[in-house]
Amino acid sequence: MEFKRPRLVAEIGCNHKGEMDTARDLIKIAGSYCKVDVVKFQKRNVKELLTEEQYNAPHPNPANAYGNSYGEHREFLELNLAQHQQLKKWCEEEGLIYSTSVWDLTSAKEIASLQPDMIKIPSACNIHYEMLNWLADHYHGEIHVSFGMTTQEEEKKIVKLFEKKNRNKDLVIYCCTSGYPISYDEVCLLEIKRLQQLYGNIVKEIGFSGHHLGTAIDISAYTLGATIIERHYTLDRTWKGTDHTASLEPDVLRKLKQDLDAAYQSLQYKEEEILAIEKVQRDKLKYRKR
Repeated sequence: MEFKRPRLVAEIGCNHKGEMDTARDLIKIAGSYCKVDVVKFQKRNVKELLTEEQYNAPHPNPANAYGNSYGEHREFLELNLAQHQQLKKWCEEEGLIYSTSVWDLTSAKEIASLQPDMIKIPSACNIHYEMLNWLADHYHGEIHVSFGMTTQEEEKKIVKLFEKKNRNKDLVIYCCTSGYPISYDEVCLLEIKRLQQLYGNIVKEIGFSGHHLGTAIDISAYTLGATIIERHYTLDRTWKGTDHTASLEPDVLRKLKQDLDAAYQSLQYKEEEILAIEKVQRDKLKYRKR
């Protein structure tokens, strides 16, 4: 099995708290300190995404709310298209790939107009077939789709959609358990092998989107065949907001990147039966019959 160098995605999502200065800090630290490959945000048209009842309902966790209703909370955290254009520029200045998860058709069209290298479909929206069809027909970059809270029949239908449009080689599908955070027994890493067996020769790559604590699981995900590792990222896990507690702070994200690169370097066979570094030790230590 040939291993590709892993790509690490730092999902900022809405962890910028609706503040462009914070978003810029997150980008700069992700690039210059953590050395990740991709930074990802989120884009919603809140009125399109939520029903009136959902919009006006209280936030399920008031301590994390940025508005009087769930809709107002979501509006507060939204960045407009011009702001996303600026985010993309900042990413490029740091040598990072900019990406965004799109939650509705309007957002998909807006972000596609920026021509990013990749667009993500979150687990919550992966059966929004109108949006999937539009992206397959009009957007020519990589399309990443998370398979959290998704049946195997739904997975098959999603992959078939891209096959029919000859876009399957631009499709990246992610093993994912949708919970914030989740316990280790809920990660279910062997789903990566299942996706690899079913779709590894059909799609471009298999990814892993993790919502667990720590980073040991991510190295396992890579060695099982996930070539893109996505983790939520924040500057402070105590900040107000839903995703911060399931996010990695810069020191941990930096260590994850280093560990993924180390795993990549290690995953090879010996070029010769006894390596050069071993020969000196063999001469010194190897048992010799007296």
